[in-house]
Amino acid sequence: MKKIEAIIKPFKLDEVKEALHEIGLQGLTVTEAKGFGRQKGHTELYRGAEYVVDFLPKVKIELVIEDNLVERAIEAIQQAAHTGRIGDGKIFVTPVEEAVRIRTGERGADAI
Repeated sequence: MKKIEAIIKPFKLDEVKEALHEIGLQGLTVTEAKGFGRQKGHTELYRGAEYVVDFLPKVKIELVIEDNLVERAIEAIQQAAHTGRIGDGKIFVTPVEEAVRIRTGERGADAI
């Protein structure tokens, strides 16, 4: 099993969710986040004063899936979240040693 974490632009969430649903993935966790990468935030004007917005709004998507679905999930996220502009986000893949469904006690792939 693998855990995929994707940091994307908030307005791309619905497209990413639909793309994952189309390849047969059902469950995911979404967290609102703030951060910056190469774009290093931006400057805004408010009541005549300039200020720097360091942390930009992002969305973090997390899902745990079986190894054979990882490449399809990465491609789906990448295509759905792509705008071609800086700040599109990142995808991280890490191994998952164990998963347990609390309600039933199922383990491993049965739990996801």
